[in-house]
Amino acid sequence: MTERSIKNFISLATTPNRKIALSVAEAGLEAINSKNVVLNSIKLVNDTFYIQNNSFDLTKFKRIKVVGFGKASTDAAEALEKILGDKINEGAVIGLHKTNTNHIETFAGTHPRPSEVNLAAGERIYDLVKNSTQEDLIIVLVSGGGSALLCYSENECKQGIELYDSFLKSGKTIKEINTVRKHLSLLKGGGLAKLAYPATVVGLIFSDIPGDDFSDVASGPTYKDITTVVDAEKIITENNLGSFELIETTKEDKYFENVHNFILVSNKIAIQAMAKKGEELGLPTKVVSMELYDEVGVALEKIFSAKENGTLVLAAGEPKVSVPKNAGKGGRNLHMGLTAVQRKLIDEDSVFISFASDGMDNSDVAGAIVDQKTLEEVEKQNLNVEDYFNRFDSLAFFDKTDGMIITGPTGANVSDLMILFTKK
Repeated sequence: MTERSIKNFISLATTPNRKIALSVAEAGLEAINSKNVVLNSIKLVNDTFYIQNNSFDLTKFKRIKVVGFGKASTDAAEALEKILGDKINEGAVIGLHKTNTNHIETFAGTHPRPSEVNLAAGERIYDLVKNSTQEDLIIVLVSGGGSALLCYSENECKQGIELYDSFLKSGKTIKEINTVRKHLSLLKGGGLAKLAYPATVVGLIFSDIPGDDFSDVASGPTYKDITTVVDAEKIITENNLGSFELIETTKEDKYFENVHNFILVSNKIAIQAMAKKGEELGLPTKVVSMELYDEVGVALEKIFSAKENGTLVLAAGEPKVSVPKNAGKGGRNLHMGLTAVQRKLIDEDSVFISFASDGMDNSDVAGAIVDQKTLEEVEKQNLNVEDYFNRFDSLAFFDKTDGMIITGPTGANVSDLMILFTKK
């Protein structure tokens, strides 16, 4: 049997309802496994590189370089090297852990706030890409988390920390923060494509962005940016984010003529796999949204309004949470589960799961499972749900109610995923 992504699956799957919901979550995680996705998407036949009905004749290039950034990048680099082997001349990728590669240097960076390691990796990536020629092929592994992990220059890193801390309090969406990030960076917002010109660039995109705007993944280093400094200034001003040194992003078309971006992973792929698992289990499925950006309470209303006995309800996105000062521990998904309890949305026949696809919901926990057992633990231990909710202390709440979902870092990142199942 394949090892499960959810490490505490057995201890959590104590009811038929729970087992169904957790099996659906497993299917979503399996579908976005970065190594498997690369190995299944890319083929090398003789000297031809095939991807999504496109091909590249590697004999036309003198050098093949690989660069990457984001939570999926090191796992993807390991899989890519298995395919291309010593055809790769050099490379550098930064994720959350190093991996075993011979031709690609890997860095274990920090997220969501960049560190000295992030800067060192950014400098290495910059040096690899600059001065490229028409005889170079640059494969770029772009994944969620790359906006923080890709950090160049030192001034960008410093401003990136200030921006993140300001945004955390604002409750705004990833699209808005990435608009500003693009205008702090020499590499984001199409900057890497400009630096690589006139080389051929193949972007392999592992999207964490709800919906189809893939130019926001890692703040779009291989995409032409349509936003401007004026857009970034407006976001900063309207949200009182502080003072930043903004630069305009690359707008000239010529820098993107040799860029080929391919979407390998998105939350749509995860949702489709979860829906397929539901069908295998004989369950009708409703997909509420794959772009759930609403405030947590509104997002829950949308999900639970689709509730129907015997039906699997799915959603994906990044609901808004405005975190107050002196808040407890826990992330967006744990808070969503706690809010479902606080709003009395759970009944004896339903089970609700919300989890971060990267396995880290602002903690070492991926998310939470909520059902009648949760309510029984609340009553048994006389837990004050309102107190945990008001303190945003969801991690402690689910520790007490044994509802934490543990995966460890998954090496993938396609936004948050939500499951509601109600038995007949």
